[in-house]
Amino acid sequence: MDQALDKVKIAMRIMTSEFDGQITGLISAGLADLGIAGVVGEKAIIEDPLVLQAVTSYCQMYFGESDQYDRHKAAYDEQKAQLSMSTGYTEW
Repeated sequence: MDQALDKVKIAMRIMTSEFDGQITGLISAGLADLGIAGVVGEKAIIEDPLVLQAVTSYCQMYFGESDQYDRHKAAYDEQKAQLSMSTGYTEW
């Protein structure tokens, strides 16, 4: 999870460790949300670049600037939909 935290923080341009607990919680919540959408199995591992991008968008949506919420939500929703429709990322 530490590597995921570092990657998400870099993407969000956060240099301090002050928010690590909050961001780690958002990473876990993002992965859980993807799981609810059917993204399961080996591809739910945070090191997968598509899953990592979706989780980063999820974190940006809830942690980022409030005026960018709609943009990040649209990006996350699209990424989640694509992952949940892909046979490589689901067990449907």
